[in-house]
Amino acid sequence: MENQRHFETLAIRTQAERTHFREHAVPLYLTSSFTFEDAEQGRALFAEEILGNIYTRFSNPNTSELVEKLCKLEGTEDGVATASGMAAMFISMAALLRSGDHIVASRSVFGSTHQILTQILPRWGIAHTYADLHRPESFQQAIQPNTKMIFVETPSNPALDLIDLSWLGEIAHRHGIILNVDNCFATPYLQNPARYGAHIVTHSATKFIDGQGRVIGGAVLGKKELIKEVRFFARHTGPAMSPFNAWVLSKSLETLAIRMEKHCANALEIAQRLASHEQVAWVKYPFLPTHPQYELARRQMRLGGGVVSFELKGGAQRAKKFIDALQMLSLTANLGDARTIVTHPATTTHSKLTEQERTAVGITPGLIRISVGLENPADIWQDILQAIEQSKEELEK
Repeated sequence: MENQRHFETLAIRTQAERTHFREHAVPLYLTSSFTFEDAEQGRALFAEEILGNIYTRFSNPNTSELVEKLCKLEGTEDGVATASGMAAMFISMAALLRSGDHIVASRSVFGSTHQILTQILPRWGIAHTYADLHRPESFQQAIQPNTKMIFVETPSNPALDLIDLSWLGEIAHRHGIILNVDNCFATPYLQNPARYGAHIVTHSATKFIDGQGRVIGGAVLGKKELIKEVRFFARHTGPAMSPFNAWVLSKSLETLAIRMEKHCANALEIAQRLASHEQVAWVKYPFLPTHPQYELARRQMRLGGGVVSFELKGGAQRAKKFIDALQMLSLTANLGDARTIVTHPATTTHSKLTEQERTAVGITPGLIRISVGLENPADIWQDILQAIEQSKEELEK
């Protein structure tokens, strides 16, 4: 019966077992370790003959609840919670790859993921080849005899490019390759990569899953046999999520569906308004008919997401003046917050990429990324509009 429950119900009603106090809301378990009933139980727990909590670096009722909930929402068998989104990205690769292995990765990845692929994994003899989301055949062409993983973001950050996950899942299955999908922008509510053949689904829970810019966290979810290796790696290297952060994130999931509905409705309205403004050079949003992969987005995603990318006429100089003219919207490198956030990726989140690398993934010098929040869309638009007008006047001086 529980498997037939809807997303919102699973997000709210999946809870850790109640204690003898019969609390309605799950309590915080702020403890570094757990006691054993006797010496034999301690031995059995460490021998993994029985399940139970030993040490919060290994597991904790709060992190276990979060993982169980995420697995149900994503449709995966098992998972591991991590201290940050980047810890999740790293261990999803490092735990499953060996020296001599090869990754095919989307060229359109977050800046820190790019650093892992280009600067960190090569130290251990793990190579990569970038493929292009706008040329899907390049993924198949990049596969080598030692390719063990395909890694993609879809939609990508910040260019909002997509790839057909069903098609990619078939390729991964045909070649016996692990398909690892960063589902941060879509969240489990909008897209479930495991349904299309992904073996691993990664999240920066810091973003929309938290939803209010309070805590940092990540998750690696997927096939039980793969997560067993990820858990071993995490247990002995220590990127554990704190119980407090797990408690916050688990409570946040209770409102994820309703928040994402509003994020997406607001984002679509802002994207449509930008698209009709004469000072906007271009705007990109998965559920705008002008998006080159609009049909794929409608087929693969429930809604278009909470992020809009655009460029004003005047390029990088205009972008800077626009950002400086904003009065209400927040200027920070985060996203997925209740508050609308504006970011200039070329000089912040993706600044470590070369100009050539940014150009290759659609990050123009003037690209502005807006993580559309939950404020009234009229107020969001009013601040954007006055900044467009003020930046035009500043540029003309």
